[in-house]
Amino acid sequence: MSAVSPDIAADFLVEAGEILERLGEQLVQLEQAADDKGLLNAVFRGFHTIKGGAGFLGLVPMVELCHALEDAFDKAREGKILLDDDAFDYAQRCHDTVSAQMAALGAGQPLEPADPELIAAIKAWASGQTTTKPAKAAAAKAAPKPGAKAAGPAKTGGDTEQTVRVDTKRLDAIVNLTGELVLARNRLKVLRDKLKDEDLHRAVTALDHATARLQGSVMRTRMQPVSRVFQRFPKMARDVARQLDKQVELTLEGAETELDRNLVEALADPLVHLVRNAIDHGVERPAVRQAAGKNPMGQVILSARQEGDAVAIEIRDDGGGMDPEKLRAKAVEKGLLAPEAAARLGAEECFQLIFMPGFSTKVEVTDISGRGVGMDVVQSKIRELSGQIQIQSELGQGSRFTIKVPLTLAILPTLLVRVADTSYALPLGRVVEVLPMPQRRPDYVDGQPVLDLRSTTLPLVWLRAWLRVPPCENGEVIVVLQTGDFRYGLVVDQVRGREEVVIKALPKRVRGLPGYAGATLIGDGSLALILDVDGIQRSVSSGNSRLKRA
Repeated sequence: MSAVSPDIAADFLVEAGEILERLGEQLVQLEQAADDKGLLNAVFRGFHTIKGGAGFLGLVPMVELCHALEDAFDKAREGKILLDDDAFDYAQRCHDTVSAQMAALGAGQPLEPADPELIAAIKAWASGQTTTKPAKAAAAKAAPKPGAKAAGPAKTGGDTEQTVRVDTKRLDAIVNLTGELVLARNRLKVLRDKLKDEDLHRAVTALDHATARLQGSVMRTRMQPVSRVFQRFPKMARDVARQLDKQVELTLEGAETELDRNLVEALADPLVHLVRNAIDHGVERPAVRQAAGKNPMGQVILSARQEGDAVAIEIRDDGGGMDPEKLRAKAVEKGLLAPEAAARLGAEECFQLIFMPGFSTKVEVTDISGRGVGMDVVQSKIRELSGQIQIQSELGQGSRFTIKVPLTLAILPTLLVRVADTSYALPLGRVVEVLPMPQRRPDYVDGQPVLDLRSTTLPLVWLRAWLRVPPCENGEVIVVLQTGDFRYGLVVDQVRGREEVVIKALPKRVRGLPGYAGATLIGDGSLALILDVDGIQRSVSSGNSRLKRA
């Protein structure tokens, strides 16, 4: 491989990686429909293509493994051997081994040869030396077995899309330049409103339209379908279900929904945790499901859809659901919550306990779960992406986890508010409504000021108190914000209006301060801090006296 250009090797890693991701989904689909010739041909071509690239680079261990499996699938295509459970187990082990070899290649490490017993078993199957009982062969073709399947057929043909590979750094540079143009556009719009010149008005309006179109086009170059993440889950669900001796059917919906490339990559780990938990914690064992009058085959659905400027991704199951009382008791048992505080929690607040570090309802620690890590990492990662996660669950019926993230992190629609002659930006996707401050004084619950809003208790947070500045005598406005299943009112001096801003990271010395998510330049040329809605909410929950009006 030393004589091969690094660019060629890098291209192989990218292309073979994409093929491997598709193969993971296609193998699971083929296991559910072993007589689908189109899928069988697609799997054969996938391993054949990887073998060809590996041979060009001189990757002998990868070539040997892919060649053995390719030869077996070729005979299956000719009808000489049957695709049974053992065959798919061999194929999945090959997929895992090639993935490990690809990871080693990317890290510049030597490739470990495949397990000789695996290659020998594949060759024995290809030569017809394995014995397959008729009943077992028939079972291979019988709606679903323990494992998972993806909704919809795999693409096995069609026109090839004309694309060109572009270094992501170049794309990021274009996005950054577009962001600077947006800032300049916003500044000109402010000047237009001040100067009230007709010629300037027409010129800025034309620039506004062109910038908006350019911004949309540039953002689309960074968009990728969430299928890039989704297609790895059928194989993962199959493996986890078999390890736990459960029967699970995984359905994918809305995989064509597009999202910023950086978000697609960042969502991979949180979704892995949630899908594994849905199978491990959510779906019951077949005998338990049958005793409860359910189908022994559990259902897990992973779906995505666009909602305005955001994308909602759901993981729902028809398992046993979550028991609020059990969660409450477990938090007290582990010392994560005082009994008095736990007693005041409602059902939805009890669901949020699973995000506490160290929280787990598992009695035994396994390779999959039980250590009390994972869900807290999931929530932290979603918050880093300016998103939120909501939980709905019904005991005996199942659970639903909904993640909402913005379409892109490069340019953020915000609501600008003003406090003490300084502007702050709130993510517009978190804003529910804006209300005038009522004349009467707020009520207090457990020392926290609240407002009775349409028969709902709305906690209030004074931003001036948060910032440690003197209170305002008049002109206060309430911005109702959503964080998870919780809402609260942020009291500000005034609302300036909506503006799209370019997110800039905070300096390292102040990064991580609670309540702040970033910074930006707004239309009047001034600096505005972007507020962290979740960070402020956590202070509300802690009962921090700084949040109360002075």
